[in-house]
This record gives sequence, structure tokens and C-alpha cells, in this order.
Amino acid sequence: MANILDLIGRILISALFLISAFNKVFNLESSIDWMESFGVPGFLIFPAIAIEVILPVLVIVGYQARIAAGILAIFCLSTAFIFHFDFSNQTQLISFLKNIGLAGGFIFIVANGTKDFSVDREKKYVRL
Repeated sequence: MANILDLIGRILISALFLISAFNKVFNLESSIDWMESFGVPGFLIFPAIAIEVILPVLVIVGYQARIAAGILAIFCLSTAFIFHFDFSNQTQLISFLKNIGLAGGFIFIVANGTKDFSVDREKKYVRL
């Protein structure tokens, strides 16, 4: 049961990033404009999309999940403080707290790794 819950948790925490990347790709101009309104160069949208696609997939399949989760935790904290630091706006406060919570979830993966449903699972050999 713990293995299934671990996999479901990794899928749920990663799904947000995959959906976000999809939205960025199909609304590229508005995403670039939004980033630039915070003083972030628009060309950084492309590495952001790559991070939001590649690293969550690695977390889901369990390949180098601790490293991917660590980078995603840093990404979440960075985006929280860059884009969602306006606490006078209730929506931005909620987005800030969401990013902090996601970072906490990724730190949990860094600390505990993944269970059996992962590519990197520890192989148990039986000696005959």
C-alpha cells in the first residue's frame, strides 16, 4: 500500500508542473510578458518550461528523483519569492503558500527517496 501511495503522491505533486508547462507553451507570449513584468528576462521561459516538464517526469518515474525533487524545491522557493511576494493580494499570498508547500513536499522526497515503484529502486538479489 505504501508503494502505491508513494507513486500517487509523486504523480500529484508533479502534475501541477506538467499542466503549468503545457499552459506556458500554448500561451507563450502572455507568459513571457508576465515574466517580464516582474523584471525577469522573457527568454528564461524556455528553461522554466524544460524544468517543468523534465524534472516532474523524473520524479514520477523515480529516476534520480532525489536530485530532481531538490531542484524543483529550489525552483518552487525561487518562484514564490520572485513572482508571488505581494501579500496584499490574497491570490498572490495563496500562490506563495502553495509554492512553499510544494517545496516542502519535494524536500520530503529528497529526504526519503522513492519506494519500490521507481526506476532507481534498490535491487534485491537472491543468492541461490
